[in-house]
Amino acid sequence: MMPNPLLDIRIGTMVRANLDDPAAYVKQILPLGFESIQPFFWQTLGGKDLKRLAGEIRDAIGDADVTVSSLGVFGNPLESGEVDRGVLAAWETVIDNAHLFGTSMVCGFTGRLRGKKLTDSLPRFREVWGPLARRAADKGVCIAFENCAMDGNWASGDWNIAHNPDAWELMFNELPNDNLGLEWEPCHQLVYLIDPIPQIRKWAPRIFHVHGKDATVRWDVIREHGVFGRLPFVQMRTPGFGDSDWTRVISELRLAGYKGAIDIEGWHDPVY
Repeated sequence: MMPNPLLDIRIGTMVRANLDDPAAYVKQILPLGFESIQPFFWQTLGGKDLKRLAGEIRDAIGDADVTVSSLGVFGNPLESGEVDRGVLAAWETVIDNAHLFGTSMVCGFTGRLRGKKLTDSLPRFREVWGPLARRAADKGVCIAFENCAMDGNWASGDWNIAHNPDAWELMFNELPNDNLGLEWEPCHQLVYLIDPIPQIRKWAPRIFHVHGKDATVRWDVIREHGVFGRLPFVQMRTPGFGDSDWTRVISELRLAGYKGAIDIEGWHDPVY
């Protein structure tokens, strides 16, 4: 059977793997037409048995043409607190068990030394992610770093350093491993007032996974109140309701040879 080029880029959604019954949620949303899912964990696995969870999700998908595009672990593996150590352990376990879900990709935050400037985290980034990258490569797994700042910036932050192209340059200079890349979306770039379209062209070889999330930059608010005033100058939006032209986004991804998924990240839109 000839492959369907329309499925070179699947449109899917994220699924909270920490739910009591993620498989039931998957079964609930299948009629909506999603073509992929990204089960993700917040910080730790919460006691989940990954072998059992993978089987339950496979059973929920059944004969539907739906893939598990990737798995997610969102926490801070660079710090040394109890929860942070649990995040690192979760990364190791998810990397080792990604194949059970039929995927070869794990996504999440890099982590960060809390309250420190971004560059202070680079030695620890190399120390933690070097072994994780090798562990993943041994199992045929790629790692994609989410590009959300989590309210951090260059001077300080708590969760992630992979939130703008200057940081990406530093990160991939530290660890140029071929199986390390980005989980990209236009929203987080628009939050920084960065044009996302040229970014796709430059960073396409490192874009391993895409989140479907957009943003509206409220230029009238910026002109009157600036970006540090009482009113939010940007709103995170559902794709199609923000400033991005998704025809251009998908076209640029296809022109760059991207094959994978755009998994919608909901929960943030103040309107929907």
